[in-house]
Amino acid sequence: MQQCPVPLTLSAIAILSLAIWLYLAFARGMFWRLRPFDDDLAQHDPPPTWPSVVAIVPARNEAATIAQSIGSLLRQNYPGEFSVIVVDDHSEDATAQLAGQAARELSAESRFTPLRAAPLPPGWTGKLWALNQGVAHAQSASPTYFWFTDADILHAPDTLRRLVSRTEFHHLDLTSLMVLLQAKSLPERPLIPPFLFFFLKLYPPSWIANPRHHTAGAAGGCILLRRDALERIGGLAAIRSEVIDDCALARAVKSASGRLWMGLSRASISLREYTTFAEIRDMIARTAFTQLGYSPLLLVGTLAGLLLTYIAPIALLFAHAPEHRILGLWSWTLMSLLFLPTVRFYRLSPLWAITLPLAALFYTYATILSALRHYTGRGAQWKGRSQAH
Repeated sequence: MQQCPVPLTLSAIAILSLAIWLYLAFARGMFWRLRPFDDDLAQHDPPPTWPSVVAIVPARNEAATIAQSIGSLLRQNYPGEFSVIVVDDHSEDATAQLAGQAARELSAESRFTPLRAAPLPPGWTGKLWALNQGVAHAQSASPTYFWFTDADILHAPDTLRRLVSRTEFHHLDLTSLMVLLQAKSLPERPLIPPFLFFFLKLYPPSWIANPRHHTAGAAGGCILLRRDALERIGGLAAIRSEVIDDCALARAVKSASGRLWMGLSRASISLREYTTFAEIRDMIARTAFTQLGYSPLLLVGTLAGLLLTYIAPIALLFAHAPEHRILGLWSWTLMSLLFLPTVRFYRLSPLWAITLPLAALFYTYATILSALRHYTGRGAQWKGRSQAH
């Protein structure tokens, strides 16, 4: 009789793990189905008139990618009024010079404005302060839209046309695209597709687009935002201290009755490469504990949830009772099937779908590290700054 609690506990774990995956499959906004929000597959009807747009690019130590990024912006085949502002956030390399050189090589100096950010004031994160400087400079032109985009993204020539067409047609206030992250190196292939999967699980695009649902999210590398929507929330000052600034911006816009949409694109590509597992670990650790609101209780709950959802199905395969092994196999199979569309989006072998538990274990480790760095004063490290409060 004393041995009964173990199989009973295993039964509860096995049933709960499978129940979680059934919930994720059918009740989490179908986040795993990528086709409905794959922007590359959509038809984009042009608006009657093309509104004016100003792209604002915050850049800090981006010498390796800034020329390609700015070149792709200045090559946009956008029929309306369009210009680019690069805000140099106190770079210690040749970021500003290379951005200007890219504009000169395309004879596009008239559509290009370089700015140097003022000293970072207390209470602001570096990226939001740089964006705010760009917004303030662009106000005199009264653009209809701001296009916030990162200095390490290579955009397709029709990216802005597609963004504006969708936004105008659906009367949106904020439209964002999750650009294609690199998944070429050995560390990237098993860990970058799960990054997208986990992000969409947290922020299901169908829930983001639903005005009646509280979920709000955005992909910070490519955001098209109506100027009047930004004014309604009180400008970027309203979110000035947020580390996860893209989702904070989306939350503020939706709270002010704004309409959102977030999708995916292979046409715009991140130029940032992760050649080591440590680089991806640090990318995750930068915001993982911030996502949890720096709460130890949420940290413990999240770690338990990760283990129950992703690791328990594999552990159950080694259980003594056959019913436990069967339930574990069902959970792992369902997990792999839900992850498969993401693997295909990255055009990787379907076999990578079965490795999601290993990736989850790595993300668990990075989340613990994120909390440890926060408590040692090194939280939210980015470009030499610690942005955590």
